[in-house]
Amino acid sequence: MKFPIVKAVAAILACAAMSAGPAQAQERTLRLISGFPENGIYVQHLQAWIKKFNEEGKGVLQINFLGGPKTMPPFEVGNAVKTGVVDVALNTGAFYTNVLPEADFLKLSDIPVAEQRKNGGFEAINKVWNEKANMQYLARMVEHQPFHLYINKKIDKPDLTGMKIRITPVYREFFQALNANVITTPPGEVYTALERGVVDGYGWPIGGIFDLNWQEKTKFRVDPGFYDAEVSLIMNLPAYKKLTPPQLAYLNKQLLALEAQNGFWDRYAEEETVRQAKAGIQTIKFDDATARRYRDMAYDVGWATAAKQSPEVAARFKSLLSRPAAGSRP
Repeated sequence: MKFPIVKAVAAILACAAMSAGPAQAQERTLRLISGFPENGIYVQHLQAWIKKFNEEGKGVLQINFLGGPKTMPPFEVGNAVKTGVVDVALNTGAFYTNVLPEADFLKLSDIPVAEQRKNGGFEAINKVWNEKANMQYLARMVEHQPFHLYINKKIDKPDLTGMKIRITPVYREFFQALNANVITTPPGEVYTALERGVVDGYGWPIGGIFDLNWQEKTKFRVDPGFYDAEVSLIMNLPAYKKLTPPQLAYLNKQLLALEAQNGFWDRYAEEETVRQAKAGIQTIKFDDATARRYRDMAYDVGWATAAKQSPEVAARFKSLLSRPAAGSRP
């Protein structure tokens, strides 16, 4: 992590500590930062949960929300959790592959987190996060949010030859397999890149483009979607291990309550699809056979890439987080 960022966050934490006043000995406050903007749907959803968390956790456990990208660049949040600069982060695996390459594998999951907690998948994730990143994977807050390709040039087949597409590690290999020229930029720079023609499109989940005003510079969305946006809470492992039994029990209770709200994202996806159409974003749909090949290609490329990066983890995750038959993918 760059020194100025550490210094800035340290100053924020010092101010927070001074303003907090003397806390009860049995109460602990966790410092939480977000890799996503404060005005976005992910943080808004989390803020409601934090409010309830703090109201019910007085005397036991509290959360101090420090902010989003204005406080710390998204791609530095993972390292801040790993090193204990902050305790908890709302983040996505694509933003901290520099710390843990395997974090990006979670996009390939097509079974709900509730099932992962029962079949050993959640435990397998934490084994990797504990051993390789000094982190505890707390909860998956976002599900049922497929990624899509958004472009400003109409296509009639899955071929992006000659097109410049903004990417994150989530879909780098997939878009490259579609012959795209890929460009990596932070989300905050995408609007200008679209406006100036630096990129012809981008990958993003079905929801969230209105939070960034990208609908103003977007003409088409390609269906079907692929993968599932993974937005989760991760925690510094030493900080997690310092929790007392009552604090840990309370935290786990609230994390399960957060995941129980994940049905919200199904409704949100439907609403955003309608909203995009009203904003003038046209849908590009392939014939059924082409659409199936397009979607299967995304998963085939995704798992093949994961296997190259970390063979044992990829094989383990695929057996626990993925449906055995491609035809059963949502």
